[in-house]
Amino acid sequence: MISFQRIASYVGAEPFRPFRITTAGGRTFEIRHPEMIQVGRSTMTIFTFLSDEPNEAKEREVEVSLLLTESVEPLGAPARSQEA
Repeated sequence: MISFQRIASYVGAEPFRPFRITTAGGRTFEIRHPEMIQVGRSTMTIFTFLSDEPNEAKEREVEVSLLLTESVEPLGAPARSQEA
């Protein structure tokens, strides 16, 4: 589990640095701008696009529980493997 304070420190960093969130189920989300995420006390809403093409892009919202969040790390860091 990642705490509200830890996620909020990444979102509110000055200057903002893109970061990656990994869930316990293995899903990853790349947060490239602070407006891509809204953080609450127990959940966060992540906004993504379904396509990189501007004419086809549709916004999608994904709600993720902080309890199911495994890691948060700078986007430049290599993705963690699920093997342990």
